[in-house]
Parts: sequence; C-alpha cells; structure tokens
Amino acid sequence: MTRRDFLASSALAAMQRPIRTTLGFTPDAFAVLRPQRTALEFLQRVNSMGGGGGQATLPNPIEPAYLKQVREFAEKNQMYWELLVPLPQEDTSQFEASVKAAKEAGAQCIRSVCLSGRRYETFNSLEQWNDFVKLSHARIAKAVPIVEKHKLALGLENHKDWTAVEMPGLFTKYSSEYFGACIDFGNNMALLDDPMELIETLAPYVINTHIKDMAVEEYPDGFLLSEVALGQGIIDLKKAVSLLRAKRPSVRFSLDMLTRDPLKIPCLTDKYWVTFTDRHARYLAHALAMVRANKPKKPLPRVTGLEKEAAIQLEAGILAECMTYARDELGMR
Repeated sequence: MTRRDFLASSALAAMQRPIRTTLGFTPDAFAVLRPQRTALEFLQRVNSMGGGGGQATLPNPIEPAYLKQVREFAEKNQMYWELLVPLPQEDTSQFEASVKAAKEAGAQCIRSVCLSGRRYETFNSLEQWNDFVKLSHARIAKAVPIVEKHKLALGLENHKDWTAVEMPGLFTKYSSEYFGACIDFGNNMALLDDPMELIETLAPYVINTHIKDMAVEEYPDGFLLSEVALGQGIIDLKKAVSLLRAKRPSVRFSLDMLTRDPLKIPCLTDKYWVTFTDRHARYLAHALAMVRANKPKKPLPRVTGLEKEAAIQLEAGILAECMTYARDELGMR
C-alpha cells in the first residue's frame, strides 16, 4: 500500500466512525476542502465529523429564520459557535447588524483581525505600517462600543501582524470586558516570538482561541513554518490549554490546522525587517536556535503536486489525528 493509499483509507475510516470531541474548527482548518463558511452549514459539517463547534460567518442578507435554525441546531447538538466578522470601517451598520444577529443566533463571542495578510509581506515601509496602526486603532475604537452594547465579546487574533510586545497595549487602551484576544498558538512564531511566551502574555485577555501545533525547518532565507497534527510539533499544548482554561474557564478551542505547503519566514532578508523598530538580536537568535533545536521528525506537510482528492484525504487524516489527540490528551471529551 502506498502512503497516499494509506492516508486515503485512514481518512475514510475516520469519517465513517466520527471521533466525538468538544474540539471545534475554523473554516481554514479545511484549507483544501473549502466548505461553506456560513454558520448553519459549517456547524452541520463539523457535527457530522464529531466536532464540538467552531467559528463561522453569517450570510448576507441575514434572515431571522436562518438565525433561528442556527441557534436550534447548535443547542440540539450541544455545539458552540463564534462569529467571524471583519472590524468595522467608517460605516459601522453592517458590523453592528452582524453582531446583533450573531447574539440572536446563539454565538458565544466574536473573532476578528486587523490584517488579513502577513506583516513582513504586506508592508514595504515603516510608513505603511504606521498608517495601518492608525487605521486599526480607528476600527477597534468603533467596534468596542458596539460589542459592549450587545454584550458579545470580541477576540482580536494575533494574525502575523502585532508582536507579543505590541498587542497587550491594544487591550489596555480599549479596556473592556468585551474586548480581548483570540489567541492563535502558532502565528507569532512568524514574527520571531516564542509561542509559549506569546500565549502567557495574552492569556489575561483571552476570549477565544485558534489551537494548533507547529513544526519548523531551516531554509536559506530563514526558516519554514508549518501547522502539523496536534502533539506532533513543538508547542506545549497541555500547558497552554491548562493556562487558558484557568484564565477563562468558558474558553473554547477552535482548531486552525491548515494543510498546506510550509510558510517561508524570510527573517534573514532586509525586507522582513522594514516595519520592526523594537525587534533586536535576541528575537532572531532565539528563533533560529529554536529552529535548529527542533528539526522535524518527518517531512513537513505539503500539498503541491498532489491531486485534489489526495490532498483532501491528507487533510482529513490530519484533522482526525488532531481530534483524537484533543480528546485523549487534552481532555476535550
């Protein structure tokens, strides 16, 4: 049996005998399959796999009957869901309508981001970064009163934009019980932050999470960074989960394991550093030492060169491994 055949048969078996766990999913956990991201449809898919909930969008227009269906499905199947929505622009009406609708549909909280891309790829100058910072503050300032009004907490994800030093300032500036962090376990490794230091720093502000495990490998311009099945990477997941549960007992863990080619973190190039004014040599030295001390035990996941069906089966197999680990090792039963 080839490796591809083995992965396909394992994934099929996992889908035929669902693993029941309270672990949830983000839509990006299905980076290959790309299912519908809207709440009812996404929860139905997750439930069929044995998952406990997840993060999802709302359709536009928003229909009251649809909101009722989402709430009833989630309650019947004892699932959680969290709204995915962009921060408001000048006009806040769509953002507020989404927040209000999500509350009616039983959402527990919200996840949003300031930047959809990656800091070291998006910005070509410090001036561009500073403009982004100003815009982000303006959008957050509009969002916080709205989530306070509707009493639905907003978790802002560390999305390869803010460093562990910068991000707490956002939460103290807009001090609110309804504004905090969606803590992504692995993203800030791309900014040379230690993953556990990042989790510990943001833990007091946790609203929701993107749980993942990470593996690394050197390449000439820096290092490669990959999501891998839970328990197969370098993050101390048990410590992280325990810490966040202690800080917020109601916190949910949404798997954000993307099956894709490794990301290139070009931290040895000039372009990488143009927006960083407070990243000194310690960060680079620590990151590279970590990479060299944690050579991958097996090849990093890759989808390039796989036929679509084989990539889907690879993804399904990895997600099944994550669910098993979450249930058996992290107590997500």
